[in-house]
Amino acid sequence: MGQQEKEPEVTVEQLPDLLANDNAVKLAGVDVDGQLRGKLVSKKKFLSIAKSGFGFCSVIFGWDMHDMTYVRELKVSNKENGYRDIIAVPDLQSYRRIPWEDNVPFFLVSFFDPDTKNPVSACPRGLVRAQLEKFKTINVGAMAGAEYEFYQFKSPSNNQNDNLTSGTAAFLQQNPPHSLPALTEGMFGYSLTRPVHNSGYYYDVFNSCEAFKCNIEGWHTESGPGVYEAALEFGEAAQMADRASLFKYVVKSVATKYDITPCFMAKPKQGLPGNSGHMHISLVNHRGENLLFRGGKDEKAQYSDIESLSDLGRQFLAGILEGLPDVMPMVAPTINSYKRLVENFWAPVTVSWGLEHRAASIRLIAPPTCKPAATRFEIRVPGADANPYYVMAAMLALGWRGIEKKLEIPCPPLGKGEEVGGESDMGVRLAKNLREANDRFTRTGSIAREVFGDEFVDHFGGTREHEIRLWDEAVTDWEMKRYIETV
Repeated sequence: MGQQEKEPEVTVEQLPDLLANDNAVKLAGVDVDGQLRGKLVSKKKFLSIAKSGFGFCSVIFGWDMHDMTYVRELKVSNKENGYRDIIAVPDLQSYRRIPWEDNVPFFLVSFFDPDTKNPVSACPRGLVRAQLEKFKTINVGAMAGAEYEFYQFKSPSNNQNDNLTSGTAAFLQQNPPHSLPALTEGMFGYSLTRPVHNSGYYYDVFNSCEAFKCNIEGWHTESGPGVYEAALEFGEAAQMADRASLFKYVVKSVATKYDITPCFMAKPKQGLPGNSGHMHISLVNHRGENLLFRGGKDEKAQYSDIESLSDLGRQFLAGILEGLPDVMPMVAPTINSYKRLVENFWAPVTVSWGLEHRAASIRLIAPPTCKPAATRFEIRVPGADANPYYVMAAMLALGWRGIEKKLEIPCPPLGKGEEVGGESDMGVRLAKNLREANDRFTRTGSIAREVFGDEFVDHFGGTREHEIRLWDEAVTDWEMKRYIETV
């Protein structure tokens, strides 16, 4: 991964000319679940707040993905502080236009505390940038790429004869989830013919991503009914997190035109593969040269897998491996995330790594299987449901900790024939559910607290407690089928 060409910077002074033919601007920030929260504002309003920012209700950090306030109120936003406004500052470098909405101009915002003027601890964009600042102290930058798998279903149309309300959410209120039809049936990974069945949608997503500056590098069907996978074009890490988040926005927006419902759940279907959200990370110097490549083979390397990996890269890898169990809620944030992280489904379940090992938590990609400039780590634990900013921040923070402490790789690599979780896998078993993961994340002395601080861990850990509480109180279809007539 080399240095991506930078686009010209946008300044406040350029905005009147840039927006000369517009009368409105769309703004959006990101919440802890990775959802975009925003609004349309007049051009006059935008020009008046473009530099200093504007008040934005903090409740987006005080409620869950369905706008339910957290069971236990948290520090950022609560009744006591009146769900006060925080300051949303537009990032002018995030400028793009929304092609499916008459090219309305669009900017992302970051959130700041109105008293301290510091980034809100839970703000995903701020969290990533805080980690990147650490690397700047040693003149190192980070590059990244992302891959997303997701199921797609045919959206139910309004059928008055069946007394159904239009839309997938309304349909699922009255029907079992398995009755939602897949976009295409069967298992057809890398099929050239399946996308032809929905070619308008297939090409519209690809072209809209390019127009919206979150370009797709590779776009194909994955194994599973109605499953697609997109590999996003690599770029600077902070921009990559933005583009990963915006990719989901593109897919969901374009899909509505075709009566399609995309699903980024980690495990939508029992017995079928889940949806991954792999993240690729490399480190570069100020010239864009890859710093993970050693420059030649180290014949005395502890493991042959790291013969071509630099000392910096080994420390970065060690940091991720040592800290991964402590940040699991950041990479596997939902109850459903852990349905994907089970044995025998090409999903990593242990602290594991290996050169070109696609079942391990960390796949090292290095010569001879790639060119030196493409040396990188593929983080394979996250599902498509993870907040890409938190995934990026977690890996950077852990990697930096490894560099700072000059950590040693804690476990041997998996051999090509060795199974994850098998007898030869020396890595610690990752959490099997969100409760176990969150208990480790929030415990006193966790590595998460060390690298992110108590304020962030307390807030995000509290949001996961909310998810666990709702799950504890839920009555599932499985329970009804199993017990309704037998107990």
